[in-house]
Amino acid sequence: MRKSIICLTRSTLLGLCLLSGTVAAAEPALFNADGYRQTQYRSPTPPTADGARTLDTASLQQLLREQPQTVLIDVFRQQWLNQRFIPDTPPHANLPGSLWLANVGDGSLEPQWQQYFEANLARVSGQRKERPLVFYCKSDCWLSWNAIKRARALGYTSLYWYRDGIDAWQQAGLPLHPAQPAALP
Repeated sequence: MRKSIICLTRSTLLGLCLLSGTVAAAEPALFNADGYRQTQYRSPTPPTADGARTLDTASLQQLLREQPQTVLIDVFRQQWLNQRFIPDTPPHANLPGSLWLANVGDGSLEPQWQQYFEANLARVSGQRKERPLVFYCKSDCWLSWNAIKRARALGYTSLYWYRDGIDAWQQAGLPLHPAQPAALP
């Protein structure tokens, strides 16, 4: 009798191991092979992004005063369905003067989104890779971290990360403006 209990226990353990292996294999990796965050975009972020200076609200305001040619780029996600953006309720708002490049912070970009990102960066930078670009989303959002990594890979050299983004701006009592994502060509 004792032997059958041990066999049952081993069998049960083997079944549990196989089950847990199946579950673990089904979970997507947090990062893809190129190092972009692929999932759980709204979770704690690192304090810095390679190749970028991290800004708080006061340092962002100072940068905008000292370098008015700085471009603010919001990368908050916007639902895309049937070749068009589907508006959020309530509508999205961002920092005044921002360019909203929706969905370019995803871990893997389809060619149309990569082209959208590249074309808009080229346009707003005036083809100048040294033009200051500030990427942001909301707090604890990997989308802006991914976008910085992507811009750096394209050769942009003056990159900034407003890590706490829209949430920090709003908490500082600063105005947000209604936003529309840049049109996808």
